[in-house]
Amino acid sequence: MKKFFTYMILPVVILCTACVYASPIEMEFNDGIYHFVLSGDKIKKQIKFVSSQNLKTNKQVHIEAGSLLTINTGFFDPNNQKTISYVVNDSQTVEDPIFNENMMTNPVLRQNMQKILNRTEFRILDCDSKLKYEIAQHNANVDFLCSIVTSAQGGPQLLPQLRLEEEFFIVKDDEGNIIRESASVLHKTARTLIGIKNLDKGGQEAHIFIVTNEHPMDIYEARDLCKSYGLDTAMAFDGGSSTSMNYKKLSIISTQSSGDTGRALKSFMIVKPK
Repeated sequence: MKKFFTYMILPVVILCTACVYASPIEMEFNDGIYHFVLSGDKIKKQIKFVSSQNLKTNKQVHIEAGSLLTINTGFFDPNNQKTISYVVNDSQTVEDPIFNENMMTNPVLRQNMQKILNRTEFRILDCDSKLKYEIAQHNANVDFLCSIVTSAQGGPQLLPQLRLEEEFFIVKDDEGNIIRESASVLHKTARTLIGIKNLDKGGQEAHIFIVTNEHPMDIYEARDLCKSYGLDTAMAFDGGSSTSMNYKKLSIISTQSSGDTGRALKSFMIVKPK
């Protein structure tokens, strides 16, 4: 009987040890692209979108917040340090672009303000005490019994379909020629991307891609990258020189050079320790 008891208890100990040390954040690096997968429901409680009154580098926010993972998020105006993207934290709107006077007094932007204000955002919703990810346009209503806990706007939406004209990232003339481009969407550059994969039984994964200058992409290539991983919805955050990521002690910025600490930014996604 003693031998039988020892044989039965050993697999249980091994299984529990695996459960304890299973990481909710997985990272891989391939061909100049960092890919993070955020798995499980518990990590949704650790994610917050935050902003700074004065611009800060991604690394500064990462250290100050004691974050596991920090990435850049929304667009901003470096001239007046005000936001161009909505940010919600603890169910309160903490950044609102309608208070950016540079936007409101620009005749071209003012003419297209509804497109800009309705750009895509990444949300964490509380749906009757269950958290879920969602990517939607800013003006899209949430489901019944759901409320937005935290969110950050960026754009454009990549999946299920690309929304370049609808979100004022490109403008075409009457003949279909592109006459205006924003955020270098048609050029190869570094990019910060985020998407959602819906799993069986209502589960979800959040996927983050930090596309570095080793493998710059235009927005169509960024869309195809997200599609290749089977994501259901995906969007871009601010990219180019804003692309920044800190994971534990790893620091990546798109302006990487000796002594460079990265561009000062407005808003961030942080993943706090448990």
